[in-house]
Amino acid sequence: MNTIPVQYDTDDADFRQLSEFVVAQMREHQVPGVAVGLWHDGRERLVGYGVTSVENPLPVTADTLFQIGSTTKTITGTIVMRLVEQGLIDLDRPVRDYLPELRLRDKTAEATVTMRHLLTHMGGWLGDFFRETGNGDDALARYVEEMATLEQIVPVGTLWAYNNAGFGLAGRVIEKVTGKLYETVAQEMALDPLGMTNSFFFPTDVISRRFAVGHSVHEGQGPVVDRPWALARSAHAVGGLCSSARDQMRYARFHLGDGTTAAGERLLSAATMAAMQSPQCAANLDRQMGLSWMLRDMAGTPTVLHGGATNGQQSAFVLVPSRRFAITVLTNADEGNILHDAVVAWAMERYLGLVAPKDDYAQPDVEALAAYTGLYKARLAHLELTVQDGALRGRIFPQGGFPDVDSPASPPTPFSRIIFYAPDRIVALDPPMKGLKAEFLRDDAGQITWLRTSRLMRRDEPGE
Repeated sequence: MNTIPVQYDTDDADFRQLSEFVVAQMREHQVPGVAVGLWHDGRERLVGYGVTSVENPLPVTADTLFQIGSTTKTITGTIVMRLVEQGLIDLDRPVRDYLPELRLRDKTAEATVTMRHLLTHMGGWLGDFFRETGNGDDALARYVEEMATLEQIVPVGTLWAYNNAGFGLAGRVIEKVTGKLYETVAQEMALDPLGMTNSFFFPTDVISRRFAVGHSVHEGQGPVVDRPWALARSAHAVGGLCSSARDQMRYARFHLGDGTTAAGERLLSAATMAAMQSPQCAANLDRQMGLSWMLRDMAGTPTVLHGGATNGQQSAFVLVPSRRFAITVLTNADEGNILHDAVVAWAMERYLGLVAPKDDYAQPDVEALAAYTGLYKARLAHLELTVQDGALRGRIFPQGGFPDVDSPASPPTPFSRIIFYAPDRIVALDPPMKGLKAEFLRDDAGQITWLRTSRLMRRDEPGE
């Protein structure tokens, strides 16, 4: 990666400095390709860096297609809110009113879960459920049928935990109330009116265009192409959209606005747009949850955000509505999450003067650390915390299950230094876990029962 091609679509001097920072981050983390889109002061900046694939390299441009992963959930949320305004969905009615055939393992959840629960990750069941149910038009219906097997981790509506399966269920409700396939509704109600002409769900549409493939970095080998490339059709409403930096800026400008498109068509009322970006419940690590959007204050300024991760691709998408600012960072490597966190922080400081408060790192004494050690388990990964040389260390044991429930596990990560930045809150300092934050959740007796990143990880009890 000695020479990294850069495809500019801007003459902004600040943005060129940002580009220098991006290139440095690419070299440090061995990310082959990046696309960035930025909107500020009524101007759009777009740039592509590096290559689409280390095996079959093409220069990344502002129109290169990346898998945006879970930012797709906000497309699903936008569609749901359009259907709410059309009177086809009520956020607070039980999902079974629209989907009588719904079967969940927990019968209370089955009877009471609402669309609001789905859009805010409050379903409470095992959320990381990915299943290849074929490419037929019944893919999503078959996926929802299999949700009947999912463990109910916490009661519905009680504790926030990221829930992919909930958005699959929301996608199926969209199909039921419209009588159309999810992808058709997404095209008609979101992509077409927003002018997102270079965004696609199906590999057959992507394959004839310039697109990025995912990579992981193997020690001593550098970036290696990850396979398979495509996500299951059953995951389209959850995280299946492929899009470009240019199209993501079109999407950003809509969600910075009052519900009208660039062509003047009103898709949502201003009140609905505000509701989507208003707190509905507490999320993790001082974040709030809007309707499909995550919300966080940055130096006292509200930000609206999402992001996504697929097989070797990572994306970030951040809005600052009060400042009419947006940025997206699309990358084609697992390590891209470290890069896009750094790039977003750089841009927020340079363009808006917003700097997150520095964490006040502290390390409890060795005796106190013992209370936090152990194995914390979730569906896709377990996290082991241990004390080494008087300090906390952690490593991840992937469990497989993505992009399909039967996908094999990757090797464990190396140990990372773990440090406390607030009471019961930790952050990892070393790649590939660098920047990962988590919080310990305690029961009424003060005992640690969960470690929560965006997922709930149950503390393993001896003998389990």
